[in-house]
Amino acid sequence: MTGMPIREATEDDLDEIVALIKELAAYEKAPDQARATVEDLRAALFSEHPRVFCRIAETDQHEVAGFALYFYNFSTWEGRHGLYLEDLFVRPAFRGRGFGGALLRHLAGIATTNGFARMEWSVLKWNTPAIAVYDRIGGVAMEDWTTYRLTGTALAELANKD
Repeated sequence: MTGMPIREATEDDLDEIVALIKELAAYEKAPDQARATVEDLRAALFSEHPRVFCRIAETDQHEVAGFALYFYNFSTWEGRHGLYLEDLFVRPAFRGRGFGGALLRHLAGIATTNGFARMEWSVLKWNTPAIAVYDRIGGVAMEDWTTYRLTGTALAELANKD
């Protein structure tokens, strides 16, 4: 699909995926917020009916250069599924060599092969290198939309309201 080595993650990759998530969190200036464990990822990625998927980008020498973790969502307006890219990360030593673009192309291939309506992701406003890549591939910033999130106590309180 991409011309570069992109493959589906296996259970043997779990330690590496956790390391990549921690590296991404450090890059995004939130190193203490990456709490996912190998067991969390094993349950999410390799259960009987996984709802989360991961692709690994690696060099010809099988060094892990980066990863993409994604899941499927649904557009009520389009009446079709979409692909939501939760995380995309390429290690600094491998940046500028096409791994990020290869991962994006691979996921776009998954989306189009499955007849999905779109592919979406979020990016931190200060991450101008990533924004430049997304602009270059034709991504459109959804300026009129604001992302909301409920976690922890707020999530539990809402769930328990009558």
